[in-house]
Amino acid sequence: MDSFKIIAFTHKNLPFDLIGKLHLNQDEQTTVLGAVKLNFGFNEFLFLCTCNRVELFIDSSHEINTVFIKELILFLNSRLNNVEANTLSENAAVYLGDEAVEHILKVASSLDSMVVGEREIITQVRKAYDFCNMLGLTGDFIRLLTKQTIETAKDIYTNTDIAKNPVSVASLAYRQLRNLGIKNDARILFVGSGETNTILASYLQKHKFANFTVFNRSLVGAEKLATTLKGKAFELSTLLNFEKGFDVLIVCTSSNEVLITPQIFAQLNGNETSKKVIIDLAIPANVDEAVAKNKQVNYIDLNSLKLQADANLQLRKNEVEKCEHIIKNKTEQFKWLHKERRIELAFGEVPKQVKAIKDFAVNEVFAKEINLLDPNSKEVLEKVLSYVEKKYNAVAIKTAKEVLLNPRD
Repeated sequence: MDSFKIIAFTHKNLPFDLIGKLHLNQDEQTTVLGAVKLNFGFNEFLFLCTCNRVELFIDSSHEINTVFIKELILFLNSRLNNVEANTLSENAAVYLGDEAVEHILKVASSLDSMVVGEREIITQVRKAYDFCNMLGLTGDFIRLLTKQTIETAKDIYTNTDIAKNPVSVASLAYRQLRNLGIKNDARILFVGSGETNTILASYLQKHKFANFTVFNRSLVGAEKLATTLKGKAFELSTLLNFEKGFDVLIVCTSSNEVLITPQIFAQLNGNETSKKVIIDLAIPANVDEAVAKNKQVNYIDLNSLKLQADANLQLRKNEVEKCEHIIKNKTEQFKWLHKERRIELAFGEVPKQVKAIKDFAVNEVFAKEINLLDPNSKEVLEKVLSYVEKKYNAVAIKTAKEVLLNPRD
């Protein structure tokens, strides 16, 4: 397990806009991740990207240091300047072996999340695995680890109160809206129709908001969310021409560029004098700093939500301790599962070899004697040999596990 490493860029050690420089959408992942694995000679590779973290799961003999991390992230994003690359590589968190296993169990169980207790992360981990597995990047170790990770998260969400009255980034954003006194007939514009905006939209719809307009780079994506919300859908390219005004603007896309510029804000705002609410959940921010600081705007971003999340962590401190105890046990359990799996893989050739020995004995060594037998005797002999073959394979693996997993002094 010593070859397993995690390099993590998270809200705990880096600003959101810099983490966003490492975000890759699925098209970019399809293009880049296979090349990363090949270029660096990784045995297995998984890329996890969420609204407040980018983590790289690696099975490799590479030594992980700042020089290597810088080379790796520049391969992921060649547009990084030297200052950005240095800051990312110097502030990345690195986990090795057992520590790395424990870390991913904490991540999927939300203990390492900006909002402790939010359930979205377990889905994000599963989707990241499914996508990287589809690209052929993962192997037996990450498959086994992902299975243990998801089972651990489910155990924690079921048997502790860590997710009691769950608070996600989306629900925190909704609470801020509610505290600002936004009425149910408010005109709400969504820019982006991805997972985060979709979750927030469901909160708003659940609480009887009904006036929605969705803009997305692809019209198909906009229409999908707009249909659910019974709203209108437009391509993102038409945003500058929208003239019906808004009360709340919710922005979250994978774009690395600012989308809500002063020019677009002025167009959307028109001649209205009422104060607007803008929620920017993108990394990096999709809203221009000048717009965010506009006196006509109540601006909500991930940084402001993080303050609420920190307060939330204090309320759940006792549950966190319970979860950490479960994770310690699950980490130890995984170490045994991994050892057992290695033995199974090592003995994978044994059945083939035993079968080859049996076939050689039947067809070569004792061929003459067996040919003298009548058909019924041959059939009985074949059944006996097959039974012995099957039982031998099972006993061999069982014995190996007992000897290797329970060594005696």
